[in-house]
Amino acid sequence: MAESVKRIFLDPSRCIGCRSCVAACRECDTHKGESMIYIDYVERHNTVASSPTLCMHCEDPLAPCAQVCPAQAILVSPDGVVQSADETRCIYCENCGYACPFGVPKFHRAGHYMQKCNLCYDRTSQGKGPMCATVCPTQAIFYGTYEEWLTAGRGQQGAKPVNTFYFGRQRVQTRNYVTLREEENELDLMALVEQADMGLHMDLPAPTANQHADAWVDAETADIPQRKIQPEPWTPLQPLSPTPTPTPVPAQSES
Repeated sequence: MAESVKRIFLDPSRCIGCRSCVAACRECDTHKGESMIYIDYVERHNTVASSPTLCMHCEDPLAPCAQVCPAQAILVSPDGVVQSADETRCIYCENCGYACPFGVPKFHRAGHYMQKCNLCYDRTSQGKGPMCATVCPTQAIFYGTYEEWLTAGRGQQGAKPVNTFYFGRQRVQTRNYVTLREEENELDLMALVEQADMGLHMDLPAPTANQHADAWVDAETADIPQRKIQPEPWTPLQPLSPTPTPTPVPAQSES
């Protein structure tokens, strides 16, 4: 039976870093001008690759952000969409930010409540696509069912959607998918962090700053005259020669 649930399929290989999704996300009515999408730039010293990051709407375990909320401000809709925190209930404890394995929740500093991607629920609940997916020029953010994803030709070049992630020993299964290569069944994010050098071991040429510079020479060695240091910083400078005192002119008497 064909799947009827529409999901987001993220394909980092198609992202060109244009940030159209970021601009479109600000237009969502529930975000009040704030964008809920991150654009991550991967190893900028080696590549110009970028990747969109948004709420993955965790299914197993179900919404860790909602489970740790002491005020029950984060609710999950029947179709598995994890909603943003209810600003009237949120107590701004930031537990959701610590529990989210993907680091997605944003905190509204002025309003003191949490915000995150709610899959443009005002649109998707009416059968429309989320703002980010509708404006992505390369379909790096694809919204639809798995069958629609295949019909679009996305699986013809060895691409495979994955929704199982490992953070060390913690396994997380999400509602949204990330497109990987065909031979990969899950994504171990902690292993990727260990492999990433973040520019620490770059193969850079030797520094050349000292090739055309002379060694530092003290002023005394170079016979450079030095000014006399004042005994105290607040001591006023004395004039080099005393200022001559003007001689008063005697007043002439009228005869």
